[in-house]
Amino acid sequence: MSLNTLRAEVQHCHNCDLYKDATQAVFGSGPAKARMFLVGETPGDHEDKEGTVFVGPAGHILDKALVDAGIDRSEVYLTNAVKHFRFEERGKRRIHKTPSQAQVKACHPWLRGELKEVRPDLVVCLGAVASRALLGSAFRLTQHRGEILTLPDSTTRVTATIHPSAVLRADDRREAYDGLVKDLTTAVAALAALDQV
Repeated sequence: MSLNTLRAEVQHCHNCDLYKDATQAVFGSGPAKARMFLVGETPGDHEDKEGTVFVGPAGHILDKALVDAGIDRSEVYLTNAVKHFRFEERGKRRIHKTPSQAQVKACHPWLRGELKEVRPDLVVCLGAVASRALLGSAFRLTQHRGEILTLPDSTTRVTATIHPSAVLRADDRREAYDGLVKDLTTAVAALAALDQV
């Protein structure tokens, strides 16, 4: 299916229960043939309301980090492992909750469809949920962060870093942010190396 077809079909997804409370499914965005493909965890409150990936506080951090790493956001494909917002209500606020493994698995066909259509040269997993969604439940971000690996059953290269929201939660935000930029810079270098093969 084309990205446009997938984008339309995901709005009718009932593979798990998240659709019941979310405003809408939030599909990926970016060029249909982007060389770099970034995968986050799940839409947040802003994304759920606007229907666009990475437009909330974590998205602003990611935008700045992409610029600092020399990456043009308009040239990368951005998506999440899970397409519906998982949250708990606290007063009038909707607070993000990490999706369960079953929810990640239920959403995997959409992510696989995006990868099949975009056919990127390099995938960047943002955070542990995205990393495990593509590299398996045994993958440990703390052990393999920044390494250039290969997606299972594929020749596509992949690397993993922290999710931009981790910068917002970090005790030392500057250190966390610099680490994110460093990992994204490593991804740029990996793409450049692929050009020389």
